[in-house]
Amino acid sequence: MLDIIATALAALIGLAVVAMGATGMLKPQFFAGFGIPGTPEDDPVLNHWLTVKGGRDVGTGLMLLVATLLGTTALAGWVMLAAAVMPVFDGLIVLRAKGPRAAAYGVHFATAAAMVLISVLLLLA
Repeated sequence: MLDIIATALAALIGLAVVAMGATGMLKPQFFAGFGIPGTPEDDPVLNHWLTVKGGRDVGTGLMLLVATLLGTTALAGWVMLAAAVMPVFDGLIVLRAKGPRAAAYGVHFATAAAMVLISVLLLLA
């Protein structure tokens, strides 16, 4: 039963990351409120950077889905744990840019914590 719950949670994370990345690629302004202050939403350089971030998120989500759906729970757990590094660094970027702590902790670090928890569940399953 633990394996079914952990796999479902991992697949949901993978789908959410793909959806977030696709949204960011199609509408880069989606990411503008995630923690970098003082950046105008119509800045073309920012929008190009955010599109790259969206592409990274799509790739990450797809890797999580492939590992979750085609691999063992142990493989999915290790991949999820490795991928949890990305939202940690996203949160550190927000803090370094003097962005809102709520975005750093409530979005990025909370995502990383959820991914670590799901990793543990997958590894125990």
